[in-house]
Amino acid sequence: MPTKTDGQVISSRAEARRAQILDAAADCFRKHGFHGASIARISKMSGMSPGHMYHYFDNKEAIIASIVAADVDHVMTLAAELRAACDVREAMTVRAVEGMKQQLDPATAGLAVEIVAEAARNVRIAEIVRAADEVTRACLVDIVRQVRRQDGRPDDDASVTAIAEMIAVMFDGLLVRAIRHPELDHTRFIEVFRRTLLSLLDQDAC
Repeated sequence: MPTKTDGQVISSRAEARRAQILDAAADCFRKHGFHGASIARISKMSGMSPGHMYHYFDNKEAIIASIVAADVDHVMTLAAELRAACDVREAMTVRAVEGMKQQLDPATAGLAVEIVAEAARNVRIAEIVRAADEVTRACLVDIVRQVRRQDGRPDDDASVTAIAEMIAVMFDGLLVRAIRHPELDHTRFIEVFRRTLLSLLDQDAC
């Protein structure tokens, strides 16, 4: 049976440590905000010394960058799955409902809103968030275009971009609703959301 080399073991440990820090940081950002989540507080929650933490991340901006990068990786993986689907519209609808449930999760919403709020004040965080949005938006545009082509609908840049942007607005809005209205009836709302998504995909040329 093959065994891991020393280098693989070290790499696995490093990834585990990074994940440990990221989990602790995400929890701190939700509870205390970006500025309230000091390195000392994050290190205490992660069970590491501040010096050990700095071995993996230079600062809190670097931690945010890793959290955002993980979200981008998830979107790109999802986009690849949708492109490979026989019925892209159906696959997109199913995964959109799953994504909607995640957006309405208080923990997901709390962290995402905190990051966006910091982006409004911090130029470096704004650059990270906007660069990530550019990548994920391009993935969404590509999927919308593929759905429109399969349906025989116009797939010009203006139409596809407008529809993709509106879908992004809907998903971003879920994060705020999760915080403002935590008692929202998810079952009924999900069905309305699904129908709205399908209606957007069926829009005539903009």
